[in-house]
Amino acid sequence: MPLSWLNAGILAWFLVGAALSAKARRGMGSGVIDYFLANRTVGGFVSAMSYSATTYSAFMMVGLVGLTYKGGIASLGFELTYLVGTVFLLVLFAPRYWVAGRRYGLMTPSELLSTRYGSKWVGAAASLLCLVTLVPYASVQLMGMGYLLEGVSGGAFPFWAGMAVAAAITVIFSIWAGLRSVALTDALQASIMLVACCLLVVFIGGFLFPEGWGSAMAARPDLLKVSWPFPMFLGLTLPWTFFALTNPQVVQRLYAPKDIRSIRGMVAGFSVFGFIYTVLCVILGLSAALLVPGLKNPDGAMAALLTKVPRGLALLVVLSIFAAAVSTLNSIILTLSSMFGRDLVRALTPLSEEKELRWGKLLIPVLTVACYAFGSLKLGLIAVLSSMASAGLMAQLPVILGAFFWKRGTAAGAIAGMAAGALVTLALYWTKTNFLGQWPPVWGLCSSVTAFVAVSLVTRPDPAGGDFIETVASDVRRTFWQGQDF
Repeated sequence: MPLSWLNAGILAWFLVGAALSAKARRGMGSGVIDYFLANRTVGGFVSAMSYSATTYSAFMMVGLVGLTYKGGIASLGFELTYLVGTVFLLVLFAPRYWVAGRRYGLMTPSELLSTRYGSKWVGAAASLLCLVTLVPYASVQLMGMGYLLEGVSGGAFPFWAGMAVAAAITVIFSIWAGLRSVALTDALQASIMLVACCLLVVFIGGFLFPEGWGSAMAARPDLLKVSWPFPMFLGLTLPWTFFALTNPQVVQRLYAPKDIRSIRGMVAGFSVFGFIYTVLCVILGLSAALLVPGLKNPDGAMAALLTKVPRGLALLVVLSIFAAAVSTLNSIILTLSSMFGRDLVRALTPLSEEKELRWGKLLIPVLTVACYAFGSLKLGLIAVLSSMASAGLMAQLPVILGAFFWKRGTAAGAIAGMAAGALVTLALYWTKTNFLGQWPPVWGLCSSVTAFVAVSLVTRPDPAGGDFIETVASDVRRTFWQGQDF
């Protein structure tokens, strides 16, 4: 694809996004809740599209396509397990986060842990864990754009330049109007993602495989066999299954909907979007394996596939992947910056709301540069790097579950559980050790559960923790199941 086409397409997309951001800025207030949560006034459709765009990043159209290209149909089970797990967790926990956010004035996922366990250091520990582990995952979005633009342009748009453009746009959209800007641009970007993916699949099925999908797949029966060993499937899938609880950028979205109907619309909309998008991306991965076999780097499968379609369609798909990457990166950077001010800086020193917002905005370009630097290392497959990052975040899982359901959980136990899970996961990945044949996420989760329960049982829980659990449960029953106003 000519470089001029790419430049013009990215510029046009940026200008539309900038117009939406400008519109969002006109309605923005001055406080941190308005900046980071859009003052809790996001409607159902925008919530669904924003949640979908935040979740389904460059990982899908670059990483999942590449994973399918390399491993075949097994990737469908991997991604559908994530989708089913996410929908189940949203049904169970989205109401709890929503009512807790409003009842206690919460802004970040880590702040909920501080409130429940009665210690600001629990929130600080969770925020530090998220800052460390989410940089690799955020860098994956930049890597996806680097690989894609370099591939479709034949090297004219180099890897580093693709990452740099995505990083610059992320900083602009995030700083300009906070979540109001990100949510509106997410809605646009999610729509582009789904439409482009549908059009690409229709074109491939109608013009590149005129004899039909069945006849085409008969040439590669190996792609339809589940070739992943179970430890590999479990190691990749386990962190994604609990993504909806352990990744703060999607958890923070649960605070923003304006009412109960918006929460329900968000869950329903995401479920439909996720299923369609997953199936389409797997089809594209299988198609790439048939049409452009023999690639050394599976993450380049989408770029190679786009050389087989008309330029206009290829450009639309490129822009959709660009949109997916930027929307996810926007959300991660915005959430981490809110956690930095609210949960880390405020744990060390009292802050006014104005200074807290200033600290949060200051971190946005710093984190983006860190993500760019990490992505420049090209440390591995996008899908694997994403799963590794989520594995580290899974150290929070028992602490989060305990926050809503186990009154005996303590602050000391929460910190011990997160520390043990994160260190074990990091050590096993670093040494490339699969103890007893199982991948690091399995042992990291076991370590986190063990440390959390053991330390909690020998330390004293915060008396208010039980009240938190009962209050949240009561509010959920009253508002979501009995239909009363909050």
